Formats: sequence, structure tokens, C-alpha cells
Amino acid sequence: MELRNLITFIHVAELGSFTKTAEQLGYSQSTISFQIKQLEDELGCLLFERINHTVTLTERGHELVSYAHRVRSLTEEFKENTGEDRECKGHIHIVTPDSLCDAMITGNYIDFHKRYPGISVKFTTADTSVMFDMLDHNEADVIITLDSHSYHKDYVIAKEEPVSMHFVANARSRFAGVKNLSIRDIIDQPFVLTEYGQGYRRVFDKELAKKSLEIVPILEIGRTDMITSLIAKDDVYSFLPDFVTKELVESGELCYLDICDMNVEIWKQLIYHKNKWLSRSLKSLLKYIIEKDFSD
Repeated sequence: MELRNLITFIHVAELGSFTKTAEQLGYSQSTISFQIKQLEDELGCLLFERINHTVTLTERGHELVSYAHRVRSLTEEFKENTGEDRECKGHIHIVTPDSLCDAMITGNYIDFHKRYPGISVKFTTADTSVMFDMLDHNEADVIITLDSHSYHKDYVIAKEEPVSMHFVANARSRFAGVKNLSIRDIIDQPFVLTEYGQGYRRVFDKELAKKSLEIVPILEIGRTDMITSLIAKDDVYSFLPDFVTKELVESGELCYLDICDMNVEIWKQLIYHKNKWLSRSLKSLLKYIIEKDFSD
């Protein structure tokens, strides 16, 4: 059994397309078809059903996926451990929400780079549902979510922790320092929020809906640094993670509002696919984030 045929099989299974696999691997589509046919002939079973230009795994194909990943992982591990170059190096793709991306890059990323100069990192921002789709298609190595708590048997949660959230306002707001406020006390104020339907905004809107309430923001934007800047300059309001607002609250520019009747549970989760091969570089990144969170 040729390893390259197994690698091709993994890509077709993840992408659900012979054409996309050919583009990703730099082969012709006929080469991809030939390699899959070789594998099917060798194993004596059909791995994919091809109906109306769609490609789906058969039952035996599903069984082969985990074996193929294990073979690839062991092969890559052997190459890595026996290579002459022992420097920890590689390229890692992390997908996060906008607010976490900003915090990670401006936080401890330079420290990480100094420790592992051979590892390059690509950051992409996306909504939670898109993140999991990228994991499923091996388009992301690891994701970090800011959303309701998530669990699925196909994913490994490397780290998770609850995230403190607050309603925030300009320190000069008439609500600053007022105790035991209700969400109804501020519901009609001008709000600037992150984009509708994404991450913790979606969870926030669901909690409002339980109370038959809705906030129609004057502005929606993914950049939390711009939101906090607007709040610091004017009498506008928002609902944001504490790691975004902490420094501005401590400096006296913003304040947390004492809203006593809203309980929004948000979790930060570091997740990768259970079939993902953990290279030395990826293990190093995971270890670093687990021990010293980027967003601190």
C-alpha cells in the first residue's frame, strides 16, 4: 500500500472533492482518481460513492479514515524524530474570533516567537461554525472559540475556561457606580456591539430573547479595540469580555455596569480535531497556550 495513496484518500475524504484535492496536492484530477482506484483495488472495497458530481465516503471508507490518519501520523512522527534538523519549526494556522486575535497578537505572541523562532503562525478570524468546518476540512490546525460551551466526540478540547463578561460604559456615564441595575434600565441606550449572529454576540442575543428583549445597536463591528475607543470617547455602551476592557477600566476610562439580571455564560476553548497529527511545532504551541494564555 503506497503512502501517497493514503494521503490522497485523506484529502478527498476531508474536502469531499477530487477536483479540490487535485488543486491542493498539485496533481491532475485523473491522477487523484487513479490513486483512489489503486487503493480501492488493493483493499477490495469501494471507498467513495460518486453520484451527480458529489463524493461521499462509504461505510468502509469511514472505517479507513482513522487508520489512514494513524499511518500518516506515525510516518510524519518517524520523519520528524529521525531528521537531521532537530530545530522545532513549522507553520501553524490558528483561527479565532476578532477580539481574541487582537489580544493574542498584542499579548504574548512576541514571547512565543522568541522561544520558537522556527515556527511561523497564521491567524485567521471567523465565526464559531466556520471554525469547526475548517477543522473538519483540515484548513485550520487549531481553533480558539469564544462562545457557549461546546463538546463533540470528533474534537479534542486542549484547554477551556469561562470568560468574564460585563456591560461597559464611559466612566462618566450616569449609570457608573449605580448598584443592582436591571437590563431594562439600559436597554434603550445607544449600543455598539460585535457582529450579529457570531460567537458570544449570538449567546447574548439568545439571553435577551428569553426576557423578550432586543438591543438594536447603532453600530456593529468585529473590532473590539474600536468599540472600546468609541465608548471611551462618548456615551455609548457595549457587552464585552473582560480581557478586552480590563486595562481601560483600571485606567478609569471605562466602567463596568452592575447589571444584576443577565447571566451570559461564555467559554474560551482551545480545540483541535481528534485526527489531527500533532507535530512538534503544534505541540509546542498548544503547550505554550495551555501554560501561558496568549490573551492574558
